[in-house]
Amino acid sequence: MARAQFDKIADLIGLDTGTRELLRTPMREYQFNIPVRMDDGGVKIFRGFRVQHNDARGPGKGGIRFHPQETIDTVRALSMWMTWKCAAVDIPLGGSKGGVVCDPHNLSAREQEAICRGWVRQLARDIGPNIDVPAPDVMTNAQHMLWMLDEYEVICGSRHPGLITGKPVGMGGSLGRTQATGYGVVYTLREALKELKLRPDDTVASIQGFGNVAQYAIELYKQIGGRVICVSCWDQEDQTSYSFKKADGLSLEELRSIADRFGGIDKKKAAGLGYEILPGGAWLEQDVDILIPAALEHQITADNVGNVSSKVKVIAEGANGPTTPEADEVIHKRGIFMIPDFLANAGGVTCSYFEQVQSNMNYYWEMDEVLGKLDLKMTSAYIAVSELARKQKLYMRDAAYVLAINRVASACHDRGWV
Repeated sequence: MARAQFDKIADLIGLDTGTRELLRTPMREYQFNIPVRMDDGGVKIFRGFRVQHNDARGPGKGGIRFHPQETIDTVRALSMWMTWKCAAVDIPLGGSKGGVVCDPHNLSAREQEAICRGWVRQLARDIGPNIDVPAPDVMTNAQHMLWMLDEYEVICGSRHPGLITGKPVGMGGSLGRTQATGYGVVYTLREALKELKLRPDDTVASIQGFGNVAQYAIELYKQIGGRVICVSCWDQEDQTSYSFKKADGLSLEELRSIADRFGGIDKKKAAGLGYEILPGGAWLEQDVDILIPAALEHQITADNVGNVSSKVKVIAEGANGPTTPEADEVIHKRGIFMIPDFLANAGGVTCSYFEQVQSNMNYYWEMDEVLGKLDLKMTSAYIAVSELARKQKLYMRDAAYVLAINRVASACHDRGWV
């Protein structure tokens, strides 16, 4: 899917053969085993990955996912999207991604720490503040990042807080990092509503996911006046997803109080609080103005795009790659305004860049300063993409790709790589 999207834009802008081949394939890929002594005394082998797609504009940047269905293909695609994401918001970083095939739900804290340290031992020579800077992603958090940093510093024998971002505040982390991705989605959504001449107070949204991105997107969207009536999340016990609906608007605080650390909402408690419990796909079928997919990739597909209500005016992609190309074509034809993933959810990597700068300077900013810089960066990026879309009559996703690919291609040319 990442390659199909790239090929389409490469044709559109007439990218030369050498640059096309260079950008179509990652610069480097690492696959390795991480042996871990489990709590029961046995040894289990976990498969780990790191893909560095392109670093022409600066050190690689990208998260590490812990997920039982993780594959090298997924990591490869996500690393390419990171390259475009960093370029779209114009920060001096390249694209990388990493992962481990595991399910933290079924691992003790000690076992997770061993995986983190093992992942770093395999890659210590190939990551670093000026080479490739990891960060948290699906089912990894600040504690995982700190274990990884500690292992790296033990190997190097010196302090390098700029190695990794998403660290705990007080241990080199940046204020605002937790809010950054969700808030970034809403900064771009706010600008889109202005462009469409819609008042946030008059809009209603439905959101897929109730993890970090969704929770902070809900928080800021409600602050600017919007109302969320439905969220969905994965139920670990039932191994399926459910949607939670309250027609007059859900309470973020209420749902947070009955959710686990992965964003799974307790069904019985939600029902007791008056929420309708619906099938997992119901979030997509609501009569709302805005849809925010903020969970995993491949969630809006050719099979379910027909279920999107005719009332929907905007889709803001908080997740990476939530819409397949077939579904995207339908959304484009229906005239739904799309804020593409690598623009909408770039707040996380933008704040990670801020954290990297602060860590390398050993000087840390206040929350207001971080969020102010984030708003400025996201708004500027949105305006640049939107202006290009209007001038060249492009779909927003295509405009974001044109802007990003041209910036990366230009860096490769300037360096004399192609």
